[in-house]
Amino acid sequence: MEKLVSNWSSNVGAVPEDYIYPPETRPGNMHIPIGESIPVIDLSQADKGDRTLTIQKIINASQEFGFFKVINHGIPENVLKEAMSVWKEFFESPAEAKKDLYADSFTMKDCWLSPSSLNYGREKVHMWREGLRHSCHPLQKWHHMWPQTPPRYQEILRLISEGLGLNGEFLDEYSQTMVLSANYYPACPQPELTLGVAKHADPSIITLLLQDGVSGLQVLKDDTWIGVDPNPHAIVVNIASQLQVICNDKLKTAEHRAVTNSRKARISAAFFIGALGESIIEPAKALVDELRPPIYKSFKSKEFLPKLYENYGDSQATLEFFKA
Repeated sequence: MEKLVSNWSSNVGAVPEDYIYPPETRPGNMHIPIGESIPVIDLSQADKGDRTLTIQKIINASQEFGFFKVINHGIPENVLKEAMSVWKEFFESPAEAKKDLYADSFTMKDCWLSPSSLNYGREKVHMWREGLRHSCHPLQKWHHMWPQTPPRYQEILRLISEGLGLNGEFLDEYSQTMVLSANYYPACPQPELTLGVAKHADPSIITLLLQDGVSGLQVLKDDTWIGVDPNPHAIVVNIASQLQVICNDKLKTAEHRAVTNSRKARISAAFFIGALGESIIEPAKALVDELRPPIYKSFKSKEFLPKLYENYGDSQATLEFFKA
């Protein structure tokens, strides 16, 4: 428990050496403006006769950024606020109340709290965060560990499927699991030296992210970092690595990171939607032919994450490993 940043961060005036990133990867003092270029998509338009236009907006955003935000997603504002308040209460609770969940290495627990990551012992540099992680879908199996799981995600996946020219329900079989990763980033005395989350791409099919109104998420586009508006009412959606494989690079995952600040703590919650471990991940047959051969070989979904950890979170190296 002593490794949790929140247990000691308020008592230090400088970032410990094992949290300081190399100059080429640390944020530095350069101000990254909040970009207005990340597309915002109104999901309600798909139900009002503009389904084709909504699909095209999603595909365009996924191809250009690998990220987009959705509004009018059907989740009541009070539910989003209540979920954030639950996570805030958990992370700010006494260490004694959280000790049974603690893990700083790979664990068989279904619900755990970790510092930085479960790769803590092998990390070259630690991240300025702590995270609560557990499965939460199907809800009837996991509801005893989590009070409420709000996202309606099937419609987003079906719009993506249609936009790729696939059957609208094609991606349903790849969205059988949902894992929550709620992250707490304490205020940091030297945010220019460290990162809340290092540059990475998500390993699953698609990720839905809720934010608490404090900025920190940044997306890499054309070798330039773009700050994402922390609108607590919108859901940030990003294409994950295994979906890039399924669509044979027609859509691409985007690398992103989280920075810290010296003023206040930040909370975010990512819902990683993915396939069952035994599911075969491979380019969709409808998207390959003689002119567009498969870029990736077939593999089981459960093979991806261990390879990602082996590569210290380097998603590009991991995707390269699975190429045909």
